[in-house]
Amino acid sequence: MSMKSVTTACAVLLAVSAAHPALAAGKKLKPQASATVYKDTTSPDGVKGVGTESQDIVGMSDAMVRDLLNVPELMNRPTPPRIIVDPKYFRNESSEIIDKALITDRIRVNLIRAAQGRMRFIGREYAAAVEEERDLKDSGKVDVGTTGRTRAQAGADYRLVGRIGTRDAIDTKTGVTSRFSQYTFELLDMEYGEIIWSNLYEFKKENRDDVVYR
Repeated sequence: MSMKSVTTACAVLLAVSAAHPALAAGKKLKPQASATVYKDTTSPDGVKGVGTESQDIVGMSDAMVRDLLNVPELMNRPTPPRIIVDPKYFRNESSEIIDKALITDRIRVNLIRAAQGRMRFIGREYAAAVEEERDLKDSGKVDVGTTGRTRAQAGADYRLVGRIGTRDAIDTKTGVTSRFSQYTFELLDMEYGEIIWSNLYEFKKENRDDVVYR
């Protein structure tokens, strides 16, 4: 290599080092982040796997709400029934990690909006907060508020329960995974134990299962 070529190469290296000090220190440069893109929650994810994705959560919760609004035991009562909709008894027995509250919260919120007072919803997961406030009222540290006192917290007539299950098949040669997912939703009578409503949401997906769901 000629002296002129060596000089030119050194000049280029110095310029790059000045612009990127991390290179001079032997560190790898991190790729620059791209702009965040908002997408419709009902559209397929750009990152595709075989697990439960946003469009599945939206689709199943909306389908359950529409069906529940047609249950006679709920909609035709002169006194609005009291219902608990939370993830406590919605069991995940599947092969994937799923935030169950994403599903039950969406069902509850949409039911409250659509039922327009024909159903009442009990926040049993907040029972400790209610009990704390009742104790403060009983002790006289706070007044009784504007709605008056009751003998006890509200009891529920029905509770949303259910289960999530999956069946996986893996081709060890190609790494392709096929997963059948089934979501079972049921409404349990909290006095008699009778199931007054039940429905399924199911789907099957096939792909290389190299997507991590969190």
